[in-house]
Amino acid sequence: MKNTVIVDPSFRRMDEVFSPADQGRLRELADVVWGRDDPMPIDDFLDALPGADFLICADWRYGDVLERAKRLKAIITVSGAFPLDLDYEACYRQDIRVLSAAPAFARQVAEFALGLAIDGAREIALGDRLMRRGQEAYLAAGNTSTFMLYDQPVGMIGYGAIGRELHNLLRPFNVSLSAYDPWLGDRYLRRLGVTPLPLEKLMSDSRVIFVLAAPTMENRAMISRELLERIGENALFVLVSRAHVVDFDALAELVLAGRFKMATDVFPNEPLEADHPVRGAEGALLSAHRAGSLAVGMHELGEMVIDDLEVLVQGLPPRRLLGAEPELSRRYASNRAGSSGGVKLDM
Repeated sequence: MKNTVIVDPSFRRMDEVFSPADQGRLRELADVVWGRDDPMPIDDFLDALPGADFLICADWRYGDVLERAKRLKAIITVSGAFPLDLDYEACYRQDIRVLSAAPAFARQVAEFALGLAIDGAREIALGDRLMRRGQEAYLAAGNTSTFMLYDQPVGMIGYGAIGRELHNLLRPFNVSLSAYDPWLGDRYLRRLGVTPLPLEKLMSDSRVIFVLAAPTMENRAMISRELLERIGENALFVLVSRAHVVDFDALAELVLAGRFKMATDVFPNEPLEADHPVRGAEGALLSAHRAGSLAVGMHELGEMVIDDLEVLVQGLPPRRLLGAEPELSRRYASNRAGSSGGVKLDM
């Protein structure tokens, strides 16, 4: 007898997440309920839940219904984060795994972050804008505020999956890498070739700073104006996780004043306001939240989900998805497990 899986990926699309081959694998593995782009109607979901072995969804929008989940073994999210407003404690009591496809985004985002860093350091996009306006400067005159990424002190705020992928990409540049991640031990970081640093020292000592911290209730505006003012002149601040963790107004103000340069893929409000001052900052490299939206990368996400579903239906543990551990889920932002303090960083 096949397992039953509810597939309700909205806000994502089925063909965005699953290649035709993986949609075929999914239907061979289990009887699929719903499996459409539109959000599954709540009444239909409640009817299907008691007979479901697995749930694939983008977020948790179903309310307090886990008591009806008599057979559910895993909730698998394809949003890139753990679901908000899910009762994690109920999941643990009922032996329901909560799994996220977040690791699928690591390579995409790391590659994009490296691109932002190289562009920001060498001012490639700025040079293009100046040339189109007829304001270009040639040779040395066009490199008065550029620098090479090679041999630079680089800091990461958060050293999870994205950080590890980015570290691999940075190896040919012979950077000296430091990280601030209070959820990882100093000895563990050193074994990976990373120097652990307090946040204040990382901000002041790094020529390039990568912000990879995921949002929590505790780390809103964690990177304050005071910390931003520690950044050295002509250093580069690269923001690719969430604007939630930065005092973005202070960041924009300091970049507009020419204190340092920035590159960002995320903003406090998206779409970014048409009149936001940061749009006029020559020292800012701006990207419209595109680091993790490649079609091939999204299909890697679906592949990861089906790979783990193959072992889950056999009663074996998942290997590719990220599990919500009890010690950590109680500290995620805005979920039913509550918060016990701390800072959640790049997963």
